[in-house]
Amino acid sequence: MESTAHRPKWKVLLAFAIIYFVWGSTFLAIRVGVREVPPFLLAGLRFVLAGGVLYGWMRLKGTPSPTGEQWRSATLLAVMIFVFDYGLLFWAEQRVPSGIAAVMMATIPVFMALSEILIMKTRRLTARLVIASLLGVGGVVVLVNPSVNFGDSAVNPLGALALLVGAVSWSVASAMSRRLDLPSAKGMSSGAQMLAGGVLLTITSRLLGEFRGFHVEAVSAKAWLCLAYLIIAGSIIGFTAYVWLIHHESPTKVGTYAYVNPVVAVLVGYLWGGEAIGMRTIAGTALVLVGIVVITMAPASKASAEIDPGHVPAELAELPGQPSLETDN
Repeated sequence: MESTAHRPKWKVLLAFAIIYFVWGSTFLAIRVGVREVPPFLLAGLRFVLAGGVLYGWMRLKGTPSPTGEQWRSATLLAVMIFVFDYGLLFWAEQRVPSGIAAVMMATIPVFMALSEILIMKTRRLTARLVIASLLGVGGVVVLVNPSVNFGDSAVNPLGALALLVGAVSWSVASAMSRRLDLPSAKGMSSGAQMLAGGVLLTITSRLLGEFRGFHVEAVSAKAWLCLAYLIIAGSIIGFTAYVWLIHHESPTKVGTYAYVNPVVAVLVGYLWGGEAIGMRTIAGTALVLVGIVVITMAPASKASAEIDPGHVPAELAELPGQPSLETDN
């Protein structure tokens, strides 16, 4: 990690602004895009193009292409991360406000902890983890349960279920990735997974019949701009800023995006997406965020390894307490 004297403060602030505000705003871009483009197709386009650019860039830098075994590992993770996580996120945003979707997906650290306890056996179930999990789940219950009366409507249960399935799938995949053979260069690993995920999402879109009745010429410039924003700002620029930050700042500082993104998404949805912020949203968001803080600030287990980038809805996650991401310069 370079000394503070060698990294201009404005660059640090700009990089943090990107992972805070650009990633937080991608949820609204998704919601606008899926109004006109079928969800799995929109996700497929995003990751085929973003993954292709990242993969091509790494190859131009001289990074070796993944081996056959590494491609198989990347494809397995792509099914769980991109088809089930991102695909369901895009699908759910047809039914759930973008800010709420961001809050629901912020439960990933809760399921990550449970995956480490139940699958990896690298963490013990402690009182701290129990409390954090109950807070996170309690926040989801507040958002979804119509019997909890806050004066505003509950979240669409089908959309909420899809988001939770996506969060669980990402968490299990992240735990599995530590035992799979993947490229050592994280840029190549992410690019391969994004590219494979984009192809699989497009195939899924075709199998679900999303191509029927879809006419490219009917899509507005606004929807195409949202797709371009997701690819360029959300994936390519966001990836660059994240990797630069992880080389210059501690993972704990960089990981603060996990707390900021849901708040940004809720505010962006309110200010520019016409999404309401009622007491239900405030209470549910607060419970989920407190749960995240409690769980991610717990000491990392010795056996825990790094989380591969490119997987969380805000992209390229590294949770506080995890070892720093090593990538090719």
